[in-house]
Amino acid sequence: MALKPEPTAPFHSVQYVLRVLETVSKHGGGVTDVQIARETGLPTGHLAPMLAMLRREGYVEQVADGAYVIGDSLVLLGSGATRKEALEAKLQDTLTELRDSVGAAVYISRYIDGEVKITQFADGPRTPKVNEWVDFRSAAHASAVGKCLLTQLDVNGRRDHLSRHKIARLTSRTITSERLLFSKLDSQPPTVPVLDLQEYAVGTVCAAVPLTAGSAVGCLALSLPIEHAHRLRSAADTLNRKAAPVVLSLAI
Repeated sequence: MALKPEPTAPFHSVQYVLRVLETVSKHGGGVTDVQIARETGLPTGHLAPMLAMLRREGYVEQVADGAYVIGDSLVLLGSGATRKEALEAKLQDTLTELRDSVGAAVYISRYIDGEVKITQFADGPRTPKVNEWVDFRSAAHASAVGKCLLTQLDVNGRRDHLSRHKIARLTSRTITSERLLFSKLDSQPPTVPVLDLQEYAVGTVCAAVPLTAGSAVGCLALSLPIEHAHRLRSAADTLNRKAAPVVLSLAI
């Protein structure tokens, strides 16, 4: 199966989003989109969809005169001791919406202390999660999640990981050559989802996109049973386009 997703243009950088939130926050009585554009330097053509996304996610609200004020999600995430729980709840809600949107189980993975970790996921009866028949920590070379995380490491970081988790053949499609693996990682376009076409497990296809929030290494991924492989391309592109709210939650 030759699957080559077209490049998309997700808003993976949160620089401008944070500038918009800072501008709204400092104007307690509300601020217009014209003023936001002036203070952030963000073109109005980009600002409108960004404000729509922030409203949808509850980070800003629009009051009667059309001005923008901070929303409940932003207030909750800044509420001190409950911040961690609020963030996890917000991310879980976002993942659930993504699951329903792409029709697949979805996952957030982070590279923490040199290990691949699935930190949150959303699945369901019609969108089962992948059967972790080999620990994801040992399968970075084969899984979409692992390969997406490895693309964000430098060569030394990759070699350090593989020195602790040796490359093993998990299916007939698994890449077992470090040289070939690194070549594929280096040639992976940052705006194109990383794919796993039965490299980790027979009967499962996956896709992952990077989540760039500061120096953290993370990714957003989905999995589908092989009978739904024809949907992988469109589902991966949808996941890529809708990564911005996840990135934003991780960055705040």
